[in-house]
Amino acid sequence: PGAACPPPARRVMVAARALLFWALVYSYCGVCACIAGLRLLWSIGRRPGETFRWNPPSCLNDPSLGTHCYVRIKDSGLRFHYVAAGERGKPLMLLLHGFPEFWYSWRHQLREFKSEYRVVALDLRGYGETDAPAHKENYKLDCLIADIKDILESLGYNKCVLIGHDWGGMIAWLVAICYPEMVTKLIVVNFPHPSVFTEYILRHPSQLIKSGYYFFFQMPWFPEFMFTLNDFKVLKSLFTSQATGIGRKGCRLTAEDIEAYLYVFSQPGALTGPINHYRTIFSCLPLQHHEVIMPTLLLWGERDAFMEVEMAEITRIYVKNHFRLTILSEASHWLQQDQPDIVNKLIWTFLKEETKRKRE
Repeated sequence: PGAACPPPARRVMVAARALLFWALVYSYCGVCACIAGLRLLWSIGRRPGETFRWNPPSCLNDPSLGTHCYVRIKDSGLRFHYVAAGERGKPLMLLLHGFPEFWYSWRHQLREFKSEYRVVALDLRGYGETDAPAHKENYKLDCLIADIKDILESLGYNKCVLIGHDWGGMIAWLVAICYPEMVTKLIVVNFPHPSVFTEYILRHPSQLIKSGYYFFFQMPWFPEFMFTLNDFKVLKSLFTSQATGIGRKGCRLTAEDIEAYLYVFSQPGALTGPINHYRTIFSCLPLQHHEVIMPTLLLWGERDAFMEVEMAEITRIYVKNHFRLTILSEASHWLQQDQPDIVNKLIWTFLKEETKRKRE
C-alpha cells in the first residue's frame, strides 16, 4: 500500500480513466440527442410556421450603425462581410461575435466607439453574408485565427483593439496569443482563457452539462434541423427565455432585433457554417497553456447560463500584463446587448486608463 505504480500499470490507469471520461461525455451527448428527438416528434404534428424570411428588417440597414463592406482574402479566397463605422485612418477596433449571433450583436458598440475608432463588426467565417466553406475541416481554429490576421492586413492595419464575445472571445484569445504584435488591447466578453475552459470543463461536471451543445453539435444535419422547428423557437428562446435570455433588468431585444436574427439564420444553409465551428473543436483540444502579454479586460455577466463565473477569476493567471475583471451581477451571457451602456462605459474606462498608463 502506498507504493508507486509501475509505469505500465500507471499508463493503463490513465487510459482507463480517459476511456471512462469520454464514455460519459458521449453518453451525455446521446442523451441530448434522444431528448432532441423526442422534441422533434412532438413538433412534427404542430404547425411549422414560416421557414425562410426573404426581406431583411430595416434595422439591418440602419445607417447609424455604419456601412456594409466586403473584403476578399487572398490566401483562402473567402469573401468576408463586415459593417464599419467611424472614419478611415482612425485606430481600428475589431469586433468578433459569438454563436448564434452575427455582426448585429455589436450594434450598440458600433454607435458608441465610432467617434474615436474605425469600428469593424465582422461576420465570422460561415456566418451571415460571409462565405461559408462546405467542409467542416475549413472551420478549425487555426483557420479562424488566420482569418483575423488576414482581415486586419486587408483592411490596411497592422494592429487593433480586439474585442470578442462567446466563441468570438475564444478566437480573440487565440489571436492575442498567436499574434501579440497585432493586438494592442484585448477585451473579451463572457469567455475565459481557452486553457482555463478546457481544464475547468474536465474537472467540473456542471460546466460539462452547460457545454452539452458542443457534443450535440457533433452530429451531422440534425442540430441545424432542430433549430428550424416551430419557426426557430430554439433560436428565439436563447435570447428571450427566463433560463438563457436577457434578464428582467437588461436591455431586451425588440421584435425587430429578433426578426433580424431570424432573417439571417433562416436563410438556406445559414446554420451549417456556424455549427461547423463546433464540429472541429475536439481535433484542437487540449490547447496548450499560453500567456497573454497585452493589457486585457474581461467582462462577465454573472447570470450566464452557459459559462460558470468561476472561470473568469482563474483566467487572471494567464495574463502577464495589466488585467481587469468586471463581473456584472444582473447580466446574462449576452452581455454587450444586455447591458450596453455599462459595457460601453467599462470599455471606455479601460481604453483611456491604458492610454494614460502608457504615457506615464
